[in-house]
Amino acid sequence: MRTKFYRWAGISAPGLLTVAAISLAATPGHAQQSYKVFLNMSYSGNTWQAAAASGIKALAATPPYDKMVDFKTVISGTDVQRQISDLQSMIANGANAILIYPLSPTALNRVIKQACDRGITVFTYDSTVTEPCAYNVSNITARYGANSAQWMVNQMGGKGEIVFNHGVAGTTVTKTYDEQAYHIFKKYPGIKIVGDFYGNWNDATSQEEVAKILAAHPNIDGIWTVDGTYGSLQAVMNGRPDRLVTIAGQSNNGYRLMIADPALQAKGLKGVSSSAGPAVGGYAFKLMMEVVTGKKKPEKHNIEYPLPWVEPKDVKVCSGELFVGGCNTFPADKVPPLFLDTSLNGDLLPELSLESVQNGTPTPNATIQELPKISYADNLPGINCIDCKPPADWLEPNRVDPIAVPK
Repeated sequence: MRTKFYRWAGISAPGLLTVAAISLAATPGHAQQSYKVFLNMSYSGNTWQAAAASGIKALAATPPYDKMVDFKTVISGTDVQRQISDLQSMIANGANAILIYPLSPTALNRVIKQACDRGITVFTYDSTVTEPCAYNVSNITARYGANSAQWMVNQMGGKGEIVFNHGVAGTTVTKTYDEQAYHIFKKYPGIKIVGDFYGNWNDATSQEEVAKILAAHPNIDGIWTVDGTYGSLQAVMNGRPDRLVTIAGQSNNGYRLMIADPALQAKGLKGVSSSAGPAVGGYAFKLMMEVVTGKKKPEKHNIEYPLPWVEPKDVKVCSGELFVGGCNTFPADKVPPLFLDTSLNGDLLPELSLESVQNGTPTPNATIQELPKISYADNLPGINCIDCKPPADWLEPNRVDPIAVPK
């Protein structure tokens, strides 16, 4: 196994080469001996993207794919024109399959259609596109905004002051989750949003902004976030350590340990660990390879990755480096507090270990396991489809039962 660097459109990106043989694009589902597969990342450098890329890289190096897949990673950065140019280069270089983290739901449609017309299988992960020939794998349709907001309302008894941590402005994730969460909170007149900000899914930014709001509104009862959850909670623990909050958000290991801590629960901490996890990238890669090799033929192109959902009673600390036996969290001395536990998925990605998602190395003695039955996603216009209608209830929770509005 060797590491190479590919320079397209002025971009350098690490690539993993496992097989020298290169074949022309084949019809999806047509079995052959080798496949040229590209991972196209929009950007890198944060914990989420690094863990997703490492998990995908490790799976590509896990038997039998280690002998079947010529795998390369290309990082396009945050320029959508550069991403288009890189995708065109992959098409020209004989790709069989391309896995993309897309910068836009619409801007890549033409080049994706060009790939499909050449017989190339195209998958996206986490973020989505509206080109019908692409397969979207995401939990953007799993109603995180509605479910997490309803959970908070239930825990707070339908009243209290909350802080709203939006995420990254302009992204489809932020737009979708915000619209759902606002829809739920507005049903309960006793819920007052006293401060909001764009935390950019960043813990340092979130901590700083929550601290400012807490200084102006010392009686806040809850914080709604997507990511930046650990930092948001740290601001309250630093500023008001004896009265904590109800909070919903990401899956940082330190956050999961805190919401399960009886001492912090006694101070009022109530938390749920959810939101999109890096393991969606590994799931998309495995499903893409099953489609390419003819093992699966999805009936639809919008596929839902299951929404992680861990309440305090569900936190189970692992003794080793694998998510086995229902464990979903590591000891505090095993990983940094910001490590994303949703980098792993013991049910869908049993091949991956802590080492895999940290360094991109395959788990010793692991082999690729076939995925279970596919779950399909809702259609959301402008997000994963164009000429389509969303479900009538797409703003409502589908896993948390609402409480009545307090009189």
